[in-house]
Amino acid sequence: MGFLRNRAGAIIIIAIGLAIVAFLLSDAIRSGSGFIADAQSEIGVIDGEKISYTEFNERVEQNSQQFKAQMGGNLNAQMQSYVVENTWNQMMSSVILKKQTEKLGIAVGNTELFNIMFDNPTQQMQQIFTNPETGAFDRNTAINSRKSAGTDPTGQLEKQWLALEESVEQERINQKYLSLIKNGVYANSLDAKDDYTNRNKLVKFDYVVLDYASIPANQVKLTDADYQEYYDKNKFKFKNRTETRTFEYVSFDASPSKQDTLEAKAKIDKITEGLRTSTNDSLFVAINADTKMPLTYQKKGALEPALDSVMFTAPKGYIYGPYFSGNAYKVAKLIDTRVGPDSVKARHILINPATEGGIDKAQAKADSIRNLIAKGADFAKLAKEFGTDGSKDSGGDLGTFGRGAMVPAFEDAVFGASVGQLMTIKTQFGVHVIEVQKQIGSSKVVKVAVVDKALAPSSQTEQAAYQKAQSFLSEVSSLKEFEAAAQAKKINKLVGEDVGPLQASIPGLEDARSLVRWVYTADKGDVSKEIFDIGDKYVIAVLTKIKPEGTLALEDVKKQIEPAVQNMVKARMLKEKADKALQGASSLAQVAQKLAKAVTPVENIVFANPVIPGLSQENKVVGSIFGAQPGKLSTAIEGEAGVYIYTVKGFTNPPPFKDVAKVKEQVMQTLSQQVDGAVFEVLKEKAKVKDFRAKFY
Repeated sequence: MGFLRNRAGAIIIIAIGLAIVAFLLSDAIRSGSGFIADAQSEIGVIDGEKISYTEFNERVEQNSQQFKAQMGGNLNAQMQSYVVENTWNQMMSSVILKKQTEKLGIAVGNTELFNIMFDNPTQQMQQIFTNPETGAFDRNTAINSRKSAGTDPTGQLEKQWLALEESVEQERINQKYLSLIKNGVYANSLDAKDDYTNRNKLVKFDYVVLDYASIPANQVKLTDADYQEYYDKNKFKFKNRTETRTFEYVSFDASPSKQDTLEAKAKIDKITEGLRTSTNDSLFVAINADTKMPLTYQKKGALEPALDSVMFTAPKGYIYGPYFSGNAYKVAKLIDTRVGPDSVKARHILINPATEGGIDKAQAKADSIRNLIAKGADFAKLAKEFGTDGSKDSGGDLGTFGRGAMVPAFEDAVFGASVGQLMTIKTQFGVHVIEVQKQIGSSKVVKVAVVDKALAPSSQTEQAAYQKAQSFLSEVSSLKEFEAAAQAKKINKLVGEDVGPLQASIPGLEDARSLVRWVYTADKGDVSKEIFDIGDKYVIAVLTKIKPEGTLALEDVKKQIEPAVQNMVKARMLKEKADKALQGASSLAQVAQKLAKAVTPVENIVFANPVIPGLSQENKVVGSIFGAQPGKLSTAIEGEAGVYIYTVKGFTNPPPFKDVAKVKEQVMQTLSQQVDGAVFEVLKEKAKVKDFRAKFY
């Protein structure tokens, strides 16, 4: 006891420390990522090369930033999923193809790299450095960005540029590698002749068909041997490229109630009265609207249909609504109408407040430049000397643009000015000196203030739905209990079938990533321990099936192949019937009479397009026809739509082709187009890729 008393403080501290470590470890194990995962865990293995989570996540972040810059705004779940998938494909391509190209010694020199980045930029470079105002690649901005990367104190820009250069370089190396393979693709004169004949040789034939639909499904008794026979013949069709999982789930709806709707209507009615009497509509919208949109002049067709049909003939101050649109109640007010140009040609000089010591100094400098231009100074020279954006090297020229191309303050200024007018304005980019050079077209435009209030469930509605979900979850811990509880409570069970490890959504559940992540940590028969909050639903799931990567077992595809197995058994039954009709028959007409079927004539079928009009694509049947002798009665042939018996009436051979070189070129072009995807698929299969991304994303 004395020992414990003397050391109680140290013992308590150690115990607390161990508890914290245990908590962090358990959290890391449960989540699959955590502080240990970030540093050490593998995101996958590509051709024996381990890819760490940290390395992959850095690439994802870089690609996300580029994607945000291109798309604008934040990324939703689907966009983020696309970025992760695209990053993984990039890394696979990089690792797999890099090993192949290094073996061959394929490289890109410094001069060539500079050329494909700045002089003849790749598509990747063009996407990143396209001027949104002109739509053209901005070479100067790209070069200036690369120069400034070395002086960036954070080092992030330098990192991004190194990654970009590596990506562009590897892309060119890969192109060279694929070009080598394409150059090895060859078509000779015989290939050209076969292709020409297959596309131009015509056949005329008559046929009788016993279609599978003539036998009702309830008359076909399928045995295990039937399933096994079909499975063994078609096993190559059942290769699962990646593991998939199937789960059942129930959802408890937390969508807005009738009371929520009434309250939302009351709010929008009050807002309507406020907007009607408002003297500062821009401020009113900024304070009250859920969607903050600047008030700008818009042309006919730019407004949503409900407003577009009334606002161009309404008087100023006209109130439209309240009305319901896009899951929100809205009210709109016509602020102003005017007749203005459809597009404007302008140039500007942008002064950056950050480099001038503040907005006031930037404004003073802009005013001085405007005064110099008004007195006859050369606008283009001043733009090159003082401008701070990509347009300075082209004399500040912004080209010709329509409404919606520029930020609201800039747009209002240039579309409301007169040709030749000089002005200075402030935007979020800085202070602009602007000259309007030309205005094109003329049409009526309107400025409309729209206030929206989203129809959303109240906390009471959400709580009620959550309590129902909680009650259901408390009663189930196994698949059997899950199904019994759903049946007892008359809750409709839904199915997420063959869901992939990185799937972001399933039908009915748009952002289901958290649910899918759980599915890939669960064992068959497990019920989720948590309630998933997805959109306006609370979801509880149970994992029912796991289909592993590779060739699927018969049991995994039994339901999927049932229609095909039925047709196989029907074909057996109909072939027996057809064989009896063929006995003693010397013509197709006699066979048709015995079967009580009509003879159908067909003309101008080519081998390259084996479609029987009105039925289906019949590769086996048409292939047999092109190998048959004219006038001879065929045996019964099993096709896709039924069992066929035919007689070839004759072939029409095409005229001898003269331009062999042209046909060879066409064949080679077709083969060449298949190279890119086919080569990578073969290399990927040989690389034995292991993908663990589902644990992290």
